[in-house]
Amino acid sequence: MTLQDRAGLAGARRVVVKVGSSSISGENAGKIGPIVDALAEAHARGTEVVLVSSGAIATGMPFLLLDARPSDLATQQAAAAVGQNVLIYRYQEALRPFEIVAGQVLLTAGDLENPTHRSNARRAMERLLGLRILPIVNENDTVATHEIRFGDNDRLAALVAQLIGADALVLLSDIETLYTRPPDEPGAVPITRVDFGDDLAGYQFGSVVVNSVGTGGAATKVSAARLASAAGIAVLVTSADLVHAALRGDEVGTWFAPNPHPAAPSITGSVRVPEA
Repeated sequence: MTLQDRAGLAGARRVVVKVGSSSISGENAGKIGPIVDALAEAHARGTEVVLVSSGAIATGMPFLLLDARPSDLATQQAAAAVGQNVLIYRYQEALRPFEIVAGQVLLTAGDLENPTHRSNARRAMERLLGLRILPIVNENDTVATHEIRFGDNDRLAALVAQLIGADALVLLSDIETLYTRPPDEPGAVPITRVDFGDDLAGYQFGSVVVNSVGTGGAATKVSAARLASAAGIAVLVTSADLVHAALRGDEVGTWFAPNPHPAAPSITGSVRVPEA
């Protein structure tokens, strides 16, 4: 099913939704409820939903008495080990009133580069969806290393969308839409639609940023959106506060139209795409 505009999201067969650390941790931990409400609404329509959720390290930090994201890998792994448990519990509690069961899926970059591991991951995800389970995916921070990490869960979400043949990828961020330059700068104009093949070289999306709880930024979302759209997957980038409107197909966010003639995936399932 190829979606050419936002309205198609309401009837999509399979959607991957990615939410970042800053949207669901710290003072925003209460936003898990509204996000889950929107996912459950889509689930009730018959859409198969996969959630790619950051936030394990950020969620674990208070339990380790940390007031800032740790810089060393070992402490990041420790925070993730604690936080992933709490994070999944919070999601499951929010899903309980809808009688939806969550399934935890932890992946590394190596899993999606190794053909056998990739095949196993796809089979498990397909079975979970067939059983009407809502998979919650995150990078396996406790075993990942600096050399093999995805780098950000936007890219992970794009690769998962390819893995399971999703119709659409929804990247939730802290802003409603992407802009031609940082939105706090003069002359910044919102971008409502990017057709496949559009030249984005003149736009200033900025480099990857690291905040107190996570990594990411506009540049990583554009890169992930280009990766997924090249594979024929529609992408919407918008605010976590607008997740209901996004999944209902309302006119929000930045829409990346999919490649109408996607290339066949390689053995790793990835599609090469020019840098944004």
